[in-house]
Amino acid sequence: LAMLNQTELSEFILLGFTNMQGLQHFFFVFFLLLYLTSLLGNGAIVTMVVAEARLHTPMYFFLGNLSCLDIVYSTVTVPKMLSGLLFGHQPISFGGCLAQLHFFHFLGSTEAVLLATMAYDRYVAICNPLRYTLVMSPRTCLLLAAASWSIGFVHAMVHSVMTSQLSFCGHNHIHHFFCDIKPLLNLACSSTSLNMTLLNVITTSVVLGPFALIVLSYFYIICFIFHKVQSQEGRWKPFSTCASHLTVVALFYIPVLFNYTPPSSGSSLKRDVQVSLLYSAVTPVLNPLIYTLRNQDMRSALKKMLGKKL
Repeated sequence: LAMLNQTELSEFILLGFTNMQGLQHFFFVFFLLLYLTSLLGNGAIVTMVVAEARLHTPMYFFLGNLSCLDIVYSTVTVPKMLSGLLFGHQPISFGGCLAQLHFFHFLGSTEAVLLATMAYDRYVAICNPLRYTLVMSPRTCLLLAAASWSIGFVHAMVHSVMTSQLSFCGHNHIHHFFCDIKPLLNLACSSTSLNMTLLNVITTSVVLGPFALIVLSYFYIICFIFHKVQSQEGRWKPFSTCASHLTVVALFYIPVLFNYTPPSSGSSLKRDVQVSLLYSAVTPVLNPLIYTLRNQDMRSALKKMLGKKL
């Protein structure tokens, strides 16, 4: 009978940034500019990778995937956040909330696996240059990219299905600018222990598994460079090709390791919101910048593309 009295919630209210009184319009303009820059920068990279024959190599193929992913990733959370900054609290339906949760985790975990794939690509290029075209054949690259997206999809599916099984009957205010798992678990009236265990076990392995592969790839690269390459100049060249990737890895992993690795029960909501903001609004803008500024091929392809336009 008690269960009958509890009405199931059909929508949630995203509270967004409640503590920014008076600064909403400033942040609205700031994040709108960031979002548009992200769309422009990542869109330019995808266009260049497709249009420029010189960029039809495994490294740029994965970079194109990363840019596609970043475009969708920021679109999942930022537009809703912007309307929250402009119009205050945002209602979101239960289905919309689950969709947001699904795509956020789908794209986030795909990015983690994709960054590991890119590290493996650098490892083969530097440590086995003669076998590189054989090992990283177009078919292998397609398989690796498909595997990255599939792992991300399955991981997110587990969370969205598990979250959809919970019942929500109390208050419906989410202290966040999008529907993430932890704020939703805080609102559930049914037991969330299984969800919490899955979040800790699966998400931690999806985050730490690729991270371990990245560390391993770079360990081998560094050993190879110091043992096999004698000249200072020869050592510097492979490092400079890895620098962009390493910067992107750091930008992605530092906030994620903060946010999703256990213990996730005692972590403060405010920090979660700030960290989420960092990798849903800020990182997608920096990725294209890092790759275009540090990379000669990218710069010349961009000049060529802009030259055609002008």
